[in-house]
Amino acid sequence: MKRNSRQAFAARFSVEATRPTLLEIEKLAGILPGGTEVYITAVPKQTEDELVNAAAALRRMGLEPVAHLAARRLPDARTLSNLLQRLFGEAQVRRLLVIGGDAVQAGPFPDALSVIQHGRLRDVGIEEIGIGAYPEAHPKIAPERIEAALDEKIAAAKAQGLAVNIISQFSFSPERILTWVRQMRACGIAEPVKVGMVGPTGVTGLMRFARRCGVSMSLQGLLSGNVASLIGHVGPDRILETLSGAQGIGDAAPHYFSFGGTIETAGYACAMAQRTGEFARAIAGPD
Repeated sequence: MKRNSRQAFAARFSVEATRPTLLEIEKLAGILPGGTEVYITAVPKQTEDELVNAAAALRRMGLEPVAHLAARRLPDARTLSNLLQRLFGEAQVRRLLVIGGDAVQAGPFPDALSVIQHGRLRDVGIEEIGIGAYPEAHPKIAPERIEAALDEKIAAAKAQGLAVNIISQFSFSPERILTWVRQMRACGIAEPVKVGMVGPTGVTGLMRFARRCGVSMSLQGLLSGNVASLIGHVGPDRILETLSGAQGIGDAAPHYFSFGGTIETAGYACAMAQRTGEFARAIAGPD
């Protein structure tokens, strides 16, 4: 293992922000390294102006804005084109996370694949997209369909000339995540993987989000293993330590969901990157 391999994993993180205010974006710029990817989550009441303004503010502050695009919330192709033109023109957004979204279909895009195939993303400046994946079973979609959809979306993106990365739903089991990533690599999927992790979050909130996102099983295992240590706030320390030293996972890095707050999550991610790097130097010894 190279001396800095552990540090490299933890240091290349991205974070999510839900409806960030200008003040929050200014605080993020004071915490995060320049160029850090900040994903702007898609929420039902978010307006186009709000999304574009947040992306533009992140860009001005030296961070890399990545917009979530929820297919089923798009009423028509023109709305999609206009939004992407604004994101590129006003914030130089070149990266998206394309998801189906939980909403009832509003227009011609029933899922993420249809946006990738027919959204003409390259024409409006998009160069790279993220697509979702699930280390644990999806609560509503059969595993074999999840696997087939992943292959279809990767192939469609490449056909459009788009670079691809894979962003996973969060899990609380490092063993499950490790097995999942290695299985993808064994199947020939070499795209970069952003491993979904929950930043520091209160236990009550953690349980609520886990049930909503269909990952209660691994959370139950975590709780049963060490309840006392979870009082207050918890973070993915064990997952980071496991994956930082893992072989056979290829290009992978943490992606933090900020259920406990964007600013706190950003601080946690930076602290863990530094801590993991110090641990790497300690075990590697002199050159």
